[in-house]
Amino acid sequence: MPGSALHTPRLTLVPITLEIVEAVFTGNRAHVERVVEAHVPEAWPGRALVERAFSASLDRIRENPDVRLWGDRLMIMAGTSPGEPRRIIGSVIFHGQPGDDGIAEVGYGVEAESQGLGIATEGTRASVDWALAQPGVRVVRATTPPWHRASIRVLEKSGFACVGTEEHEALGEVSVFERRS
Repeated sequence: MPGSALHTPRLTLVPITLEIVEAVFTGNRAHVERVVEAHVPEAWPGRALVERAFSASLDRIRENPDVRLWGDRLMIMAGTSPGEPRRIIGSVIFHGQPGDDGIAEVGYGVEAESQGLGIATEGTRASVDWALAQPGVRVVRATTPPWHRASIRVLEKSGFACVGTEEHEALGEVSVFERRS
């Protein structure tokens, strides 16, 4: 796999590759499991959710996967008991490689049964630390609805500060958070 995995006390953050994205788009769970050596959750996101998360169609991702999949990682957790397989529990997705402005935008998600355990914070913090260490990146930005307290806590615990609000075409007003290098 291109890039290297990031490691936290509980997670391995594996780079998302074009091969993984293509397998997800075609619903080939077995191939994803072989590539990342981890169990895929039953509630694996389908094509529509993946297109929304990546803000791009498969064709657009294929055009320039290194730019489009920049920094994107699967959150993988080891089994909690002997013999239990590793499993994908979420992802941290940047919205493509930052442009000349040096701003990277990040989103994250964790499967329902793993929420409330600090995992989103752990994975997001490690991924943002990585992003801010990359040449030319000066700010990582995230948006969330002002009523989404859990998401706001993830951002605050990951070192972000609220810098204002903006209008989002689907969500209405969202809070804007930034973390600077």
